[in-house]
Amino acid sequence: MKKVVYYFAIFTLILTSCDPLEDIHNEVDALESVVSGEATYTLTEDDYTGDVEDGGLGFSFPNFSSEEDAKAELPAFLSAKYPAWGNESLVTVNFDLYAPKFDERSLEVYTVSSADYAAGGHSYGNFSNFSDITEFLDTKYPAAEHRLLVSLSYKYYSSGTTYSLNNGFINNNGTWEMSTGISDDEYAAMGQGRAQFNSEDEAFAKIPVYAKNKFQYDGKVAGDIEGIMYKLYVEDTQDIDGDGSVTDSAVYSFVVFYIYDGTTWAKYENVIQGSIKFGHDGTSWVPDNTIKYTLTQADYDLVDNGYYANFDVRAGKAEAEESVRLEKINTILKNNFPSDAEGQKYIVSYNVYNGADAVWALNVIKVGTEYVKQ
Repeated sequence: MKKVVYYFAIFTLILTSCDPLEDIHNEVDALESVVSGEATYTLTEDDYTGDVEDGGLGFSFPNFSSEEDAKAELPAFLSAKYPAWGNESLVTVNFDLYAPKFDERSLEVYTVSSADYAAGGHSYGNFSNFSDITEFLDTKYPAAEHRLLVSLSYKYYSSGTTYSLNNGFINNNGTWEMSTGISDDEYAAMGQGRAQFNSEDEAFAKIPVYAKNKFQYDGKVAGDIEGIMYKLYVEDTQDIDGDGSVTDSAVYSFVVFYIYDGTTWAKYENVIQGSIKFGHDGTSWVPDNTIKYTLTQADYDLVDNGYYANFDVRAGKAEAEESVRLEKINTILKNNFPSDAEGQKYIVSYNVYNGADAVWALNVIKVGTEYVKQ
């Protein structure tokens, strides 16, 4: 009988020491722990077109049609991409945005006459600002169709000099947009015997060099887009006019758009780069401009805490009250980031001494001219 009791005790001990619930509890605790991370991620083509159940966006095209679409679609994507990340996590997402610049649909070639200037009240026989040109175009083409290109030759007065110009103007649903025309001298500088290109390949090869020289002093920045109107000799094998008939060989004007990357000009393919920062609010990802910032030695020096490079938060000490720390952080942020717009957020990490060294954080947002606790 004693043997039976002993065996039962040993069996009970084995069951107790191998409790499977303990492993389950540990897994639940691991899932409930919040991880705060920060990253920059650039979407790939697979991200756009991949199936949603596989973590993709399920798009037909590798871009967003608007920034609003990006803000609406990316939170679910980030949840799948960073499933363990929670409150105070930040991800900057770089993406492609479809922003088309339409080529011309039809062409008009016109030279402004003396009578045109006089009829518009331009007694000196020239235009002197952009609105003069658009007012003339509205009068000349009152029912202009969308994407009509007008290759316009005109006189323009600026800074004491009257220039003879030929630029392109495309009607974009009632608004005239100018494209820079290439002058005869500029064609000659590109090695053209006539004021024209002989092929599209030749035009697309030479225009980036032309644009770099043309706009080198205009303060262009990365992302700027310019329309260039060029002349092209076209043989009588194409229906250039779009009227269903083949015309004789002739020189036609076209517009091509180029985008600047800060160094060179490249043919614009109707896509620009966008970027949105998202923050995790504890529940989901939301568009957020939060910057994580850690105080430096120079920051502590600025607010007279440089000796220990921390805030003393022990009871009765200088920075024990959060309001004091907030005031010093205001001084630091205003000094370091004087151009911050209202609504800019920071998570400021700083060293403290509370009997031991530690790192604390304070979430602030700029309201008016002050940073207040969130």
